[in-house]
Amino acid sequence: MKTLKRTMRAQKRQQGSVSILVALSLAALLGVAGLAIDAGMGYMIKARLDSAVDGALIAAGQAVTRGASQAEQISNATTAANAFFAANYPTGFLGSTATLSAPSVKIDKGTVTIDLAAQASVPLTLMQIQGFKVLNVATTGEAIRRDLDLSFVIDVTSSMSDTTTQAAVRSGSTGFLNNFNTSTDRVSLMHFATGTVVDVPFKSDQTRGFDRTTMTTKINGYSFGGNTASVDAIWNAKYQLDHVITQPSSLRVIVFFSDGAPNSFAANFTKGATTTCATGGYTIVSSDSPPTSTSSNNNPGAFNNMSVQNQQASCHDPYADNVTSMPATYDVHAASDASSTLPITPASPIAGTLTRPVTSSMPNVASSSSKLANMLIKYQNVNNASRNLMEMMAAKARAEGIYVFALGYGPSLLTKTGAGSGEVGQDILKCIANVADGPSRCYDSKQPVGVYCYAATINDIKPCYAQLASAILRIAK
Repeated sequence: MKTLKRTMRAQKRQQGSVSILVALSLAALLGVAGLAIDAGMGYMIKARLDSAVDGALIAAGQAVTRGASQAEQISNATTAANAFFAANYPTGFLGSTATLSAPSVKIDKGTVTIDLAAQASVPLTLMQIQGFKVLNVATTGEAIRRDLDLSFVIDVTSSMSDTTTQAAVRSGSTGFLNNFNTSTDRVSLMHFATGTVVDVPFKSDQTRGFDRTTMTTKINGYSFGGNTASVDAIWNAKYQLDHVITQPSSLRVIVFFSDGAPNSFAANFTKGATTTCATGGYTIVSSDSPPTSTSSNNNPGAFNNMSVQNQQASCHDPYADNVTSMPATYDVHAASDASSTLPITPASPIAGTLTRPVTSSMPNVASSSSKLANMLIKYQNVNNASRNLMEMMAAKARAEGIYVFALGYGPSLLTKTGAGSGEVGQDILKCIANVADGPSRCYDSKQPVGVYCYAATINDIKPCYAQLASAILRIAK
């Protein structure tokens, strides 16, 4: 009997011990479960917080380009950061409360630094068993935008002379300027056709920024007409970056808009035995297509500056002027920029390859029977030389670390092949931008790789400009 009682008492003690162990185990299990649940919730809050801050940085970086003064730009960036954070972190997300600290926007010369910090707190669930009440999550982000020097080149040739295209070019070009900071970025503006005019040069080294209002007025006042003398436009863009500014920014860019391949170039051609046309030169052919008869209207079409065009009357009929040979070099700027004196004949090397042969011979027009043949020789020489020179000039710019971005517009870029090279205009624009899907002969992975965007219609011009601006801002970070 006593043995039975002792056994029953032992069983009760064992049951009590098991109850304590179960209780302790349950608390531990709840703690582990609470850690897993609350930690998972904290992870999701942190991910959402990071995403909202990253988006706010992007929005602030875009907004800081707007405003006439640094105070306005900082205000715009701050407003955009707050608005974007609020839109991307929903109120009460998983029961949390989030705040974005006051954004820090600093503009030092050409560099913009934006710092953001955000915090979120959320009441814990099962972890409260362990005595923890609130989970605090924090994140920070920084965006640094490098200073920028940009040469902006716009084609105003006769192939875009209809009013609808003109309006699209003006609208897209002025809208493109809105992506850049008028107090920190340096922008120069120029347009080209038969020659090139620098509408607004860079400011001095000590003065950053650019005058967007004046540039908008200039673009809206463009007259369209003339030939595609692209090489001088690229030269002017490079000259602005190399010589007008002697203390360059960390990022240098040429943005080149055109609807066609180069078909002419400026040089000091020799007329007859002893006479040289006035400085500024001229070329032989103004058309993308070769002459088909001796009556073809292929007047010369390139000068190093549009303003000298009317002074070149004696050079407007190269056949009568008895031009007998091509110049050896692209020499019209030799005095001011000897480094950009490029070879023309007998062949122009591009990236180590002899491309588009150019001969020195420019036959006289001896008789009507030989005139067309002579015109074709002149056409091929000038057309090939124009394309070679443009690519060589762009390659020189890239060798100096300058990015080249190209926007091509219209169907002719996909159809016209020039003087028998077999390449369409788009190939040349891809070459100057140094994009991987361009012709293999001109792609150089060691040089800055730009962006080429093709606008098939006028409705594609603005989206292409937006793509170029986005790419520039991305490499500016």
